Amino acid sequence: MVHSLMGKAIGKFQLIEDGDRLLVCVSGGVDSMVLLHLLQTRLAFIPIHYDLHVLHIDLGYKKGENNALEAHLRKIGLPYTRVKTNIGPMAHSPSNWENPCFLCSRMRRKLIFQNAYQLGYNKIVMGHNRDDVLETLFLNMAYSGEISTMLPRQPFFNGQFIMVRPLYLLDEDVIRRYAAKMKIPAFYDGCPTGKNSKRASLHTWLQGLYQQNHRIKGTLFHAMSNIKPDYLPDLKGV
Repeated sequence: MVHSLMGKAIGKFQLIEDGDRLLVCVSGGVDSMVLLHLLQTRLAFIPIHYDLHVLHIDLGYKKGENNALEAHLRKIGLPYTRVKTNIGPMAHSPSNWENPCFLCSRMRRKLIFQNAYQLGYNKIVMGHNRDDVLETLFLNMAYSGEISTMLPRQPFFNGQFIMVRPLYLLDEDVIRRYAAKMKIPAFYDGCPTGKNSKRASLHTWLQGLYQQNHRIKGTLFHAMSNIKPDYLPDLKGV
């Protein structure tokens, strides 16, 4: 199921092509570790070939398991780049206490693009799943006043870089069950606010909705491509 859903996303959205050189962003969390495992193992049974290079942005938290992650990457034999930073403590400094996630995300993404350029990769692979897509939709509505979310294939800088999300159609719980079954390790990044962020709060709220009716998640997901402009007001200037 996991391989087939990822394959479906790759085919439908044209995420990966023969000869691609993929820069896979790995935080150490279960999503990115499962993504890396799937990308590596599927090479044995698909008709195309691509190269993998792992990029890990070490956020600089003292409790982060970055050394253990690096040891794991060496063990599985993939080329990797570890970028050591002080982004985490900087984002959580007293001068930025209101919104550490925003600054951390912005600085991390800047480094991703810089390293993609320096390493010569134009296709960047992220581990966002279907839950992340829906959470971003609601976050943008609640805090940015816009209806938008992450795309499965997203060009940046006039197409200089293309960010792809092969786990776009996979639910978080499916990924976690697969990780447990295959004994894929995950590594804590050390973030002190990861469980208390706006995204975490919204995640809890959405999970409550999903538990009321198992069809709600799928309905919300497909609603993003079933927009009816005639039933949306024009509130600009109001």
